[in-house]
Amino acid sequence: MNERSDSALRFLERFAVIMSDSGYPRMAARVLSALLIADEGRRTAAELADVLQVGPSAISGAVKYLMRVGMVTRERDPGDRRDHYRVDQTAWYRAAASSDEVFRRFEEGARDGVEVLGTHTPAGARMDETRRFFAFLRSEVPQLLHKWHEVNAHHPH
Repeated sequence: MNERSDSALRFLERFAVIMSDSGYPRMAARVLSALLIADEGRRTAAELADVLQVGPSAISGAVKYLMRVGMVTRERDPGDRRDHYRVDQTAWYRAAASSDEVFRRFEEGARDGVEVLGTHTPAGARMDETRRFFAFLRSEVPQLLHKWHEVNAHHPH
């Protein structure tokens, strides 16, 4: 293997650790990283297994997970019997956009905590800060996503 490949594989594993530390299953993180570094932007299951030095069942489970969470799409070329997997480049955007529901639940839960504990108690004050924090995120994320859309539209792809 040449030095570029060794460097790319080391990067793949480092990026996979970042993703797994953020909550992704380890093999799904490795598969997603392998797809991200592919010059073609896609790989077959056999190519993924070869790059990651794992069996087909590990790839299958990871790909199913990534497809279920909307990070990877499956495609097939006309006349080809092999599926190719590709990172859905809009997945990061959609994940950030869907965070509003999570933030809303935290905000509402914290609001309930404030009602129970009252703002006059230290615990209630912490819950009120939590509520305000998630309300702030809910108001800011849509603006950030709009700004990203504008910035990305002017970036050469």
